[in-house]
Amino acid sequence: MTDRPTFGLDTFGDVTLDDRDVPLPQHEVLRNVVAQGVLADRLGVDAFNVGEHHRPDFAISAPDIVLAALAGQTQQIGLGTAVTVLSSDDPVRVYERFATLDALSGGRAEITLGRGSFTESFPLFGYDLADYEILFSEKLDLFAALRSEGRVRWTGTTRPPLDAEIHPKTASGSIDTWVGVGGSPESVVRAARYRFGLMLAIIGGSPTRFEPYADLYRRALGELHPGQPEPPVGFHSPGFVWDTDEEARELLYPHFKANRDRIGAERGWPPATRADVDREADAGALFVGSPRTVARKIADSMKTLGAQRFDLKYANGPMPHAQLVHGIELYATEVIPLVRDMLS
Repeated sequence: MTDRPTFGLDTFGDVTLDDRDVPLPQHEVLRNVVAQGVLADRLGVDAFNVGEHHRPDFAISAPDIVLAALAGQTQQIGLGTAVTVLSSDDPVRVYERFATLDALSGGRAEITLGRGSFTESFPLFGYDLADYEILFSEKLDLFAALRSEGRVRWTGTTRPPLDAEIHPKTASGSIDTWVGVGGSPESVVRAARYRFGLMLAIIGGSPTRFEPYADLYRRALGELHPGQPEPPVGFHSPGFVWDTDEEARELLYPHFKANRDRIGAERGWPPATRADVDREADAGALFVGSPRTVARKIADSMKTLGAQRFDLKYANGPMPHAQLVHGIELYATEVIPLVRDMLS
């Protein structure tokens, strides 16, 4: 991780529409995701992160495989997750897979660990949702121990005791790791305890609401690890960049609504409206508009949070691949340079 501001792109492999408004098959979506990552690398974006889901509307269920494909086709971009659902995975296998990715990519792997906002992986892999808290707590503790890349002796309640050394080793001695946090003070303090980077998932409401969490993280670091360098603070938010503010909102709205309404039907949310998009774009977590509008919102939010990293969740439900590509181009060539200028 670096002290300079960095900028990434996130996708869950949202199943997109073709030019006839028909959903693409997932295998085509996956190949498009790789093409989007290759483009981001060529244009100089700092990081490309893919999420993990196990449902029909998102094509990526094995992030490390997608990232390995990108490792062979890119040169400099960081390759990470958004997020790895550690609660329903094996920390040892996760570390081994990402240490392998780190080797194949020349040291470009990073990982964001989280519990995930979807729970379909728990029954899929044989876990009980009643163990939601203890699974994440113990597995995060084990993963933290694995990052030393020495011999690990660990005991808990969710798996047999471990006394082993993990392979392969990374060239740098560890994998850059973040913890994704949606708004729990306990999760913020836990990230500080292990000296993981803090990645705030700001997906609704004003980013300023998360300033106390960033402050809590820095205070906890100072108390738990006095005198040690601080890991970075970052945040992830949805958005879309287009040539003008009005075009960006018009293009985004139907796909934003389709995505929100599909998930909302599972969670009891009311249908999304255009007013919801406008409200979130004006003063909330939606980073949508022209390059200058989006850049100003990113820069202001980074200053407020004291953040060193921003990741734009650029895939918006069924929004077509061609629109995503143009948005990536604008983000890389106009938004990021503008934000760097504003921050300096």
